[in-house]
Amino acid sequence: MKKWFLIIPALLILLTVAVAGFGYWKVTTWADTPAGGEGKTLAVDIPRGSGPHKTADLLAEAKVVDDAETFYRWLRYIERAAGDLKSGELAFRDNMTPKEVLQVLRDGTPITHKVTLPEGRRIDEIAALFAEADLADATEFEARARDKDFVKSLGVPHDSLEGFLFPETYQFRKHTAVDKILKTMVQGYQKHFGEKWRRRAKQINMTELQVVTLASIVEKETGAAHERPLIAGVFHNRLKQNWKLQTDPTVIYAEILATGKYDGDIHKSDLVRDHPYNTYKRKGLPPGPICSPGAKALEAVLYPTITKHMFFVSKNDGTHLFCPTLGCHNRAVTKYQREGTP
Repeated sequence: MKKWFLIIPALLILLTVAVAGFGYWKVTTWADTPAGGEGKTLAVDIPRGSGPHKTADLLAEAKVVDDAETFYRWLRYIERAAGDLKSGELAFRDNMTPKEVLQVLRDGTPITHKVTLPEGRRIDEIAALFAEADLADATEFEARARDKDFVKSLGVPHDSLEGFLFPETYQFRKHTAVDKILKTMVQGYQKHFGEKWRRRAKQINMTELQVVTLASIVEKETGAAHERPLIAGVFHNRLKQNWKLQTDPTVIYAEILATGKYDGDIHKSDLVRDHPYNTYKRKGLPPGPICSPGAKALEAVLYPTITKHMFFVSKNDGTHLFCPTLGCHNRAVTKYQREGTP
């Protein structure tokens, strides 16, 4: 009888070891088995602080792994990798083995999303671009870009970031802080507006803010790159003569600030609205930029074409006719605007 008391525990131990060994073999075999996909890339967003259980659930929901609970137990108790997992939006394939999936969780670089910011966009339009890319909340983005204390901390010579979010292509990861996104774009501007341009601004008796403000107007006035220095030259002439700039883009900007919208047409009420950005009512430059100008518009303001022209009229093809006198200007208006001559 005593022998059975010794044999039974031994058998139980052997059975336990055998079951554990079989379980270990089964799990490790599973870890080397590819999922049944076709190699399609899957993006899985793993929020910071998700933990191994939540991570396993997210991977199973995305069909990266076929069993969340097995994956969780394997990575936690066998691989002991629970505290060594990346967060962020990571790229997987739908035919990876669990071991390959774990490698991405350990070493993977989060996916970046490309956002191209064209020249001539306002803060609200830029905010919409980042919201569309699912990289920022538009309301938060715009509010932060107009936060005076934050703007000052970035060394921007204005009370908002209007005009200082440099147009180019950026790449950001999901969950990047809005402050970091805005700071990166401001740094893009600062990289271009360096010491050489600051010296040039002083030579032509303009502040940095005035240069960016005028460049934003030049940017909105023409889509023809070769015209920018000449249009800048016309505006410089008007400023020297203490004329009103009388430029439509500033009227549109004033309407947006005053009413929150622009319906696509400039009305008489817009032209007579007494607003700091209405250059049909106020002489000189408006208080700040009306959009983000590109490098070519900034350069055009700093190095304008020397000209006698004081006016320009759209030829309805993206270019303008330039005139030195009011008579020439009026004839051009009749030809291109009233008669619609192409």
